[in-house]
Amino acid sequence: MSNPKTRLFLVLFAFNTYSIVSSDEVQLNISSLADKLGQSSSSVAASSAVSPVFKAAVDPVFSINMLSSFPEDLEITDYCSNLLHIFGERYVTYVNCLVPAARPVKVCQSCYSSYGRLRETYLNISSDQMGPSNESCRDILLRSDRLMLVPELYSNLKGLWDKSNCDNCITEGYESLTNDTLYFMNTLNHTLSCFEKYSPGNHTELCKSCKTAYSQLNELYSGMERNKTMCIDIEDAMNMTRRLWSKKFNCSFPRKETVPVIAVSSFMLFLPIIFYLSSFLHSEQKKRKLIHPKRVKSYSNINIQDKQS
Repeated sequence: MSNPKTRLFLVLFAFNTYSIVSSDEVQLNISSLADKLGQSSSSVAASSAVSPVFKAAVDPVFSINMLSSFPEDLEITDYCSNLLHIFGERYVTYVNCLVPAARPVKVCQSCYSSYGRLRETYLNISSDQMGPSNESCRDILLRSDRLMLVPELYSNLKGLWDKSNCDNCITEGYESLTNDTLYFMNTLNHTLSCFEKYSPGNHTELCKSCKTAYSQLNELYSGMERNKTMCIDIEDAMNMTRRLWSKKFNCSFPRKETVPVIAVSSFMLFLPIIFYLSSFLHSEQKKRKLIHPKRVKSYSNINIQDKQS
């Protein structure tokens, strides 16, 4: 009896010991795993403290290439791609020309050739002209999407060109400046040379010596303004010259337009005086011409005399 009981006791004791040891190992594994997770979370927190934006690495194998999924008949052809590339190059060239020409304004005389080449490229794109394979680039480059980037870019630069009235100063074909523009620039340079010559000295001498040149420049500008043959370059150059003449050098120049104004104003001022003076002289003349008739005998006296007779 004792032996079976003893064996049973030993089996139960061994089972309990194994369960305790295994549970301790499990708890140890769980605690070590928790420690590892805490360390990893602390490292992630430290890394996030250093870098506020967490960027996940992207495998280049999974990079997206949208054009590879389009059929060949919808892709841009080599001819149209070449035209688009030329348009981009000439667009950048024209913009790079405009920025240095912003002040003083020389957008017409400095950038007309680059604008002419850009305009030529856009006309080739927007025309019905067929390419080598009887293909037109107008629809695919100008109308294939809602944004219409190429027409929008060109429209902005064309609006700037039209607003500057550059066509008034450039010949057809964008080959050179007009003769009127060249003559104005020559007269302007002559006037500025006179300013530069006498500016170190007395400004009174400058006003006296440069009056003729400045007068010719003003007359030329007024004629171009009436004929509408000037652009923003001429307008800005004349405004700067007038500021030099009046503000910096304190010179005065009576304009011819003021003479008729002064004459009319003087006439209107003296008109009441002339009116009253003429009225007075006219009334005096009437008084002198007034004839006093002889006194006629009264009717009663005539009757008395008749009776006496």
